[in-house]
Amino acid sequence: MPTVAESPPPFDTAAWLAKLNDAQREAVEYGAATPNEPPGALLVIAGAGSGKTNTLAHRVANLVVNGADPRRILLLTFSRRAALEMTRRVARIAGAALGARAALAQGLTWSGTFHSVGARLLREYADLIGLAPAFTINDREDSADLMNFVRHELGLSAKERRFPAKSTCFAIYSRVVNTGASLADVLDHAFPWCREWEADLRMLFAAYVEAKQKQSVLDYDDLLLYWSHMAAEPSIAADMSARFDHVLVDEYQDTNRLQASILLALKPDGRGLTVVGDDAQSIYSFRGATVRNILDFPAHFDPPARQVTLDRNYRSTGPILAASNAVIELASERYTKNLWTEKASAQLPRLVTVAGEAEQARYVVEQVLEAREQGMQLKSQAVLFRAAHHSAALEIELTRRNIPFVKFGGLKFLDSVHVKDVLAVLRWAENPRDRIAGFRVVQLLPGVGPATAAKVLDEVVARAGAGTGNPADTAGSTLAAFTPPPRAQEDWHPFVTLMSSVYGRQTPWPAEFEMVRRWYEPHLERNHEDAAIRHADVLQMESIAGTYPSRERFLTELTLDPPDATSDESGVPLLDEDYLILSTIHSAKGQEWRNVFVLNGVDGCIPSDLGTGSEDEIDEERRLLYVAMTRAKEDLHIVVPQRFYVHNQPHLGDRHVWASRTRFIPAHLMPLFEAYAWPRVPVPGAPSAAGLAAAAQAKIEIGAKLRKMWD
Repeated sequence: MPTVAESPPPFDTAAWLAKLNDAQREAVEYGAATPNEPPGALLVIAGAGSGKTNTLAHRVANLVVNGADPRRILLLTFSRRAALEMTRRVARIAGAALGARAALAQGLTWSGTFHSVGARLLREYADLIGLAPAFTINDREDSADLMNFVRHELGLSAKERRFPAKSTCFAIYSRVVNTGASLADVLDHAFPWCREWEADLRMLFAAYVEAKQKQSVLDYDDLLLYWSHMAAEPSIAADMSARFDHVLVDEYQDTNRLQASILLALKPDGRGLTVVGDDAQSIYSFRGATVRNILDFPAHFDPPARQVTLDRNYRSTGPILAASNAVIELASERYTKNLWTEKASAQLPRLVTVAGEAEQARYVVEQVLEAREQGMQLKSQAVLFRAAHHSAALEIELTRRNIPFVKFGGLKFLDSVHVKDVLAVLRWAENPRDRIAGFRVVQLLPGVGPATAAKVLDEVVARAGAGTGNPADTAGSTLAAFTPPPRAQEDWHPFVTLMSSVYGRQTPWPAEFEMVRRWYEPHLERNHEDAAIRHADVLQMESIAGTYPSRERFLTELTLDPPDATSDESGVPLLDEDYLILSTIHSAKGQEWRNVFVLNGVDGCIPSDLGTGSEDEIDEERRLLYVAMTRAKEDLHIVVPQRFYVHNQPHLGDRHVWASRTRFIPAHLMPLFEAYAWPRVPVPGAPSAAGLAAAAQAKIEIGAKLRKMWD
């Protein structure tokens, strides 16, 4: 019998699997010894920071190393970047093990997103499902335009009451397709202002589907919808299943109903099916994802899927994990796991109480700068928030302090369309000759396009520049005398009333802002399907406006150094060699930073007021806080403002209200945090009352001194 020395193995197992921990190795080696006879389904519950991507890449590589044909492996991810990175990792890992046979690892040809793989399969099976193989795929903007064309064809845009805009119609259609919910349920839960149009929307969507079929086009959602229906045909499903020995899915907690149905149709007995994810990080229900997919996965098979839990965390310190574990432990339903680490630390996560949003912004800035002085780059620090408008006061403070930053998860506050709309009204009121602001404002009215707006501006600017009277007065009278298009007549008088008032400063500041906001609200609802979220931005801006003594000061401060517009799709602007990260929690998933700040750790923000309608919604809000906390590697700050300025409270009007600490950190969890109020001590160097009084008594005239320089 040959000895080990006489017959060495084809690869050194210990060398390339040695860095995996026991749980990772169990997941990697499950069924790999018999790759052509796959075992039952495998569910890998991968906790935050537990090396999920590395484990999945090693599992794919291990299958290839043990003889699986990489061309018969289907690897599904949620982004093209993730698919490319996974393919590179697999090739590198398998190549290191195979040595001279490394070329075998290059054949992972079925790696991609659900949508890209779906498009490939639909073209191959098009003849069998009545689809033209040369079909084209519309992006979301093209799809919304086609929806709008059908909307006009059916006469829905000519109704006496304003029918939902094209973007709203398409958003409703997409939600129905991806969640599998009825149109009535989607309207009730996500688009209640559109309930009255249910019958018309149903007719519109049927006509939209017919138009796509006549034109041989598919939209983005069709790539999953058609694949799901195709997989429901037993003969086609069997043929597709036979093409792949192994199907592996990343981020399974983010799948929707269609994606889960596709996988179960491909591998109904679970053999060769591996899904990796974390129920505690399921936070995308607004995109149609459902945590039920991962919670119910094992029970779909007989015997139930094998479960491996990755609970060793390589990211965060022990105290951060202890607090995070305690927060998620209170969820109503979850896979039991407690993350642990060998990274010891004496620093507890901080729970910091501040007076209000302005103090919250100052606290974050001071702590960020202090960490930077101690050698921590700005890029190693992040500020996370539940909704994009929560960072408004902080963005202004960062701009004022000349601290570069990049914001992910939507446009920066001051560059959002709806914020720019309101600012344009104020800028045009401040200067009637400002053609850019006026051009934007006039087109907010229905039925007013660029040509009409140009005519209005020509007359306003001409009269304002003629020198006859106050430009503000002439602008108001010019608008009143203008004959608007028929569709704009209903809205023209309120518009003239508003502009005449703000031109003439008839309402004191900042009540003037409230008047502009109230006028803008119906236009916001008409033009944006996510009006409720955008409305919160406008209210936040009104709160900020109240801190300035005049309209001119407000506009000047925001205009001197405007932030650059960035989004999570636009890449990182070259602001500086170093910059602070601002991000919504949704956009931060999968990321990590040494120092993390979580804003607005209060009820009403985390959880959001909009996310407490059911126990499922509250659980998802809890998972959002958990995701935010587990982004931190060394330091975690949860900031709790005590006071917010809120608007339009029933029977109470606008007022300051006191906020309470988030319900997700109840009293019995407080020992896991270092809790304190900020500032702990008076600000060093603050001017004294006596000093200010002396300066006032002296009546220092700097302007006079500067003029005297030129005498």
